[in-house]
Amino acid sequence: MELTIKTLRKLCNNNTIFMTRHVIQRCYERGITKKDIVYALHHGEIIKQYADDKPYPSCLVLGRCQNEKWLHVVVSSNGEGLFFITAYYPNPEEWEDDLKTRREK
Repeated sequence: MELTIKTLRKLCNNNTIFMTRHVIQRCYERGITKKDIVYALHHGEIIKQYADDKPYPSCLVLGRCQNEKWLHVVVSSNGEGLFFITAYYPNPEEWEDDLKTRREK
């Protein structure tokens, strides 16, 4: 199953969002809030699909936070809920200027 931004946005509400301890800890360390992630999903775009991820397909979303910083969010879905896997501010040394393409090493 390939995820769509429309599906992610439809499922992006407090009753259908699940956050693991891992994502909560990483976001705390990075100064990223749940509100930042939700905003980025509602205003972003899918830049990479991971259709074979287990237990559910996932994708990488590029969006902006309310503070206008760019954010990468990895999210998976079973079609009924969203599972936030991680979120981070893309490092310009690792990403091209479009923040959608990884730089060659």
